[in-house]
Amino acid sequence: MTAVLALVVAVAALTAHTWVNAGRWLRRPAEGPVEVAEPVAVLLPLRDEAARVTPCLRSLLAQRGVPGLRIVVLDDGSTDGTADVVRAVTGDDPRVTLLTGVAPPPGWLGKPHACHQLATRADPAATALAFVDADVVLTPYAVAAAVTELRAAGATLLSPYPRILVRTAADRLVQPLLQWLWLTFLPLRAMERSPRPSLAAAGGQFLVVDRAGYDRAGGHAAVADKVLEDIELARAVKRSGGGIALADGSRLAACRMYDDWPQLRDGYTKSLWASFGHPSAAATVVTLLLLLYTVPPLVAGAALAAGAPALAALAGVGYLLGVAGRVLSARATGGRAWPDALVHPVSVVVLGWLTLRSYHLRKRRRLSWRGRPVS
Repeated sequence: MTAVLALVVAVAALTAHTWVNAGRWLRRPAEGPVEVAEPVAVLLPLRDEAARVTPCLRSLLAQRGVPGLRIVVLDDGSTDGTADVVRAVTGDDPRVTLLTGVAPPPGWLGKPHACHQLATRADPAATALAFVDADVVLTPYAVAAAVTELRAAGATLLSPYPRILVRTAADRLVQPLLQWLWLTFLPLRAMERSPRPSLAAAGGQFLVVDRAGYDRAGGHAAVADKVLEDIELARAVKRSGGGIALADGSRLAACRMYDDWPQLRDGYTKSLWASFGHPSAAATVVTLLLLLYTVPPLVAGAALAAGAPALAALAGVGYLLGVAGRVLSARATGGRAWPDALVHPVSVVVLGWLTLRSYHLRKRRRLSWRGRPVS
């Protein structure tokens, strides 16, 4: 009973932290209309994105409130006709520049090198850079609103996290954990105020940076060999004396990250090892998550079967508090709360398996993405 009570108290504290983060500390940029006077360059790296880049491009062309907008697109060695799709959608729009990327040199991974090429070719007059992924669709004032929030926060880097679109059962199990993890375990106010690089988070789907601060941090050259280049860029910004901020970007952007389970599985597998670092740290975190969020419902079921209603009720409270945390994070970030939150313990188990798979394949040097090795 005492052990279960300790678990319940711990889950209650974490859920309370989620509530504070979501309700008081999470930045929420204005949807618009809003306008910025400074020139902004939107940078879009593409590799074999012919099938899904059209909505993204159309949303970039429809941006409002940024009179000095320039869009730079990099075709990073695509073999599916991505560049032809870009030309067909953008036509002769003078705001758009299409570049042909070169293969990453030794010591570079594909995504950081693509972003580096884009940043070096962006209009020198642009004082803010917005990095966007091909699976992101922006609302008309998204860029203007993000840059406005960047300046209001006094930050060098702002990560307005998009609304993650979920369609399959696998999506619903795994994808909401992205927002839930940082809302539950990362103190957002301390992250903004602290100069410690370890207190950093960012999402590369939609990322806005001050140009001068980006250069001061070394840009993507500083994270050339990093799988999680977005988080590592945020850490580089902090090391250079800049500040970072997270924001709810669910009203500014939507993102469908993966089309099916194999893509989702492999996407998480390639990077989870980098999220935790040493395997012992991963083992500690995964064990803690399993204890907090899967043990209570198991104990509740076992206690009911054994005729111990008081213990079952206490464990049930722990389970419901975990569900409440998922609901809070979903509502704060434009996600789907019901009935997905009810299977939160299963989500945690899947995350644990993906983490184990990530370390296993990395040890065997079998991690890759888009045809390129990542470790």
